[in-house]
Amino acid sequence: MTSDPQNSSDDAPSGLPAALGAYLLWGFLPLYLLLVTSVPPFEFVGWRIIWTLPFCLIIVALRKQFPALRAAIANPRTLLALFFSALLIATNWFVYIWAIMENQVYAASLGYYLNPLLNVLLGTLLLGEKLTKWQWLAVAIAASAVALLSAGAITTLWISLTLAFSFGLYGIVRKQVDVGSLPGLTIESAILLLPAMGIAGWYAGTAAGTSFGNDWFLSAAIIFSGVVTAVPLLLFAIAAKRMSYSTLGFIQYLAPTIVFILGLTVFGAQLRPVQLGSFVLIWIAVAIFVADLWVRTRRAKAAAKAEA
Repeated sequence: MTSDPQNSSDDAPSGLPAALGAYLLWGFLPLYLLLVTSVPPFEFVGWRIIWTLPFCLIIVALRKQFPALRAAIANPRTLLALFFSALLIATNWFVYIWAIMENQVYAASLGYYLNPLLNVLLGTLLLGEKLTKWQWLAVAIAASAVALLSAGAITTLWISLTLAFSFGLYGIVRKQVDVGSLPGLTIESAILLLPAMGIAGWYAGTAAGTSFGNDWFLSAAIIFSGVVTAVPLLLFAIAAKRMSYSTLGFIQYLAPTIVFILGLTVFGAQLRPVQLGSFVLIWIAVAIFVADLWVRTRRAKAAAKAEA
């Protein structure tokens, strides 16, 4: 999951299907990961990077975005920023994949519930943005949820915080560079390609051998990781240009909610009381955050119409 700073101020009906498609795919991603549970998480991240690059290049060609790609590559500042964002997104991918494969589904879900609230806080601390009193309340409630986990489920807290911080900082870095979601991911994948090939080569040299090339179904599932990475991003990029921030911000909670439900049903993960309490606090914080965002957006639109 990645973020794009470009948003339209007016809702377009065609943006909703794209947004739903992106977050449904991200939400049901754990079901796909069930197909590759035999692949070590570190090796799978390597293969995911390797197969994401060609799919990204195909979509870049279809969308005729090679000029944007070349412009980003020619800018040293942009390349440096994308180097750091590549490290952050690779960390995010690895921790998420490891968490799902280790049946820590709730910790992964909580991380992405925390992420939008953390983005607001990071914007205040790093970008000088100001919070409303309701946003401060939402952040405070989210902090109490983290404190609750640290008291009763500290062994999984690092998963949620790593996912939230890596994705939050990734968004901060990407906001500093003038490059679209898809060209940016293409360059990030290219930056990570050599390490990814090194990881794949290292596993091929071990006694257990590589997971790719021995079983046709597993190999096809590994190749499909490129589609799983690139397609939701493309849908999100389309939605981000056609929908208001408030609407898109509301829909983004669909993904961690689906992951939470999958944890209860498909994965059968045990939900401890302390985790349930933390989720309740997060849901309250999310409700306050979304309501405040919706009210402020409505007021801004009303003010714009009055001025017009």
